[in-house]
Amino acid sequence: MSDFSIQKKIYYHDTDCGGVVYYANYLKYLEEARTEFLLLRGIELPKLAERDLLFVVGRVEIDYKAPARYQDKIAISARVEETRLSAVRFYQEVSRDGLLLVTARTILVCVGGNFKPKKLPEEIKLRLE
Repeated sequence: MSDFSIQKKIYYHDTDCGGVVYYANYLKYLEEARTEFLLLRGIELPKLAERDLLFVVGRVEIDYKAPARYQDKIAISARVEETRLSAVRFYQEVSRDGLLLVTARTILVCVGGNFKPKKLPEEIKLRLE
């Protein structure tokens, strides 16, 4: 899917009473991959916040295909599908040994400290391409 991914081992605290990863934890895994993706491209969110530029999640679509379990090693990928005037749409996958577990699309909206949309700076767009 993408040339960028991070690896994660599933721990007991990630799972529910059925022994599978609790569904909401995937949102954290997706966030971790997006954060590392941005850092690799020199986009540091705390530094942007100093410039009154924040990214907030505006929308998430997630499809659960198969479960991950305790001690599984999963890969979480991230790629930019589209940049817009004030938003970035990511496509992400979670997999285990080539088996697709989760697909997701997340829209991050660029906002100011007042949480109103702001134009995505050209320098950020270039780093995301």
